[in-house]
Amino acid sequence: MADAAPDGRINCIRPSRPPSLEPELKRRAFLALSTALAAAPVLSGTAVAAAPRTTGGLDTAALRAALAGLPDDDATAALVRVGGTDGTWHGAGGVHDLASGRAALPGARFRAGSTTKVVTAATVLRLAAARRIDLDAPVQHYLPRLFRSTAFHRPISVRHLLNHTSGIRSGDGWGDAFADQYAHRFDVLPVSRVVASALAKGPAFAPGEQQDYLNINYTLLGLLAERVTGEPFADVATRLVLRPAGMRATYFPGSDPDVRGPHNHGYQLVDGAFVDVTRWVQTDRFAAGDMISTTADLERLLFSLFRGRLVPAPQLREMFTVPAGIDGATMSAGLQRIDLGDRTFWGKSGARYGYSAALAATRDLSRTLVYSVNATDAKGEEMNPVAARIVGAAVSDG
Repeated sequence: MADAAPDGRINCIRPSRPPSLEPELKRRAFLALSTALAAAPVLSGTAVAAAPRTTGGLDTAALRAALAGLPDDDATAALVRVGGTDGTWHGAGGVHDLASGRAALPGARFRAGSTTKVVTAATVLRLAAARRIDLDAPVQHYLPRLFRSTAFHRPISVRHLLNHTSGIRSGDGWGDAFADQYAHRFDVLPVSRVVASALAKGPAFAPGEQQDYLNINYTLLGLLAERVTGEPFADVATRLVLRPAGMRATYFPGSDPDVRGPHNHGYQLVDGAFVDVTRWVQTDRFAAGDMISTTADLERLLFSLFRGRLVPAPQLREMFTVPAGIDGATMSAGLQRIDLGDRTFWGKSGARYGYSAALAATRDLSRTLVYSVNATDAKGEEMNPVAARIVGAAVSDG
């Protein structure tokens, strides 16, 4: 386990062999995921741990192989659930922590990152179905104190926030470098400061003209949900989405740096050593990425949403509608459209240091995928090789 020593140094676990330091992991928000999937290798090998039920048309050999050999330079653990009418398969590989070398916990909780946005979108759409929110109304109407700047004179609708076409720029955090963020891992960055820094920059483009995937859109949606309900966002999302979906292990940690309950440790590879990044305050991610979940809960979310059990049909269409007339647009309300051959998947990825997660499914639920990879560079520019193998195996047929 690695953490800060009393003198401020970082205690690390060093691998037995020099690791590769090339960029490995997540391509943000599944961007260009189809390219990664096409190149994903299908390896031979055996699963470290697997609990298949029925397999149907799934390529179980490839799924087992995707988890073989963990931990390695790219990931210390991985949890996978593939389901749908084609069959089901569950697997786990890697270790709970590097110090003990114990097997990874299959039902472990993890930081779900931007998959939180699926819950946030569902929360807002449920409020829209209850006529608490008008998707066509300007967010300036709901949050007038935030939009005092004359720079935002054009109406930004709630729908613009949902599908990332608002034109609002990103907010400021503790810095871009890992060292800067790690130094503040136990500090609380108020959401109000993040929003103020974003709005102070003025718009990047007119609402609806472009699509730019940014956390700030969902940060504002969380504040909007609080404004119209008078409740903390975590309470609203729990009441409207988590409980109805049966997501009993999922929660919003707020200022608590710990992952409560069973979990596998997350690590960041820094100068050839693994730094334990499991404990971290994520308050600035708020409704855009501050959620802890399990693969079973995210799978429940997929089935509840896609079957229309959470969001009524008129509002649910927003989650499967990419804005027209915008070149390169792939994001809808909370999801992203991914075309792979003759199949279309709708999904969302997410990453926090030490953890990379994703959920995806075809609209008819014939194939579903949820994974959590304890990635060693989860905020990297490229997709994690272990995640790429998992997705490649999950979308292929046996």
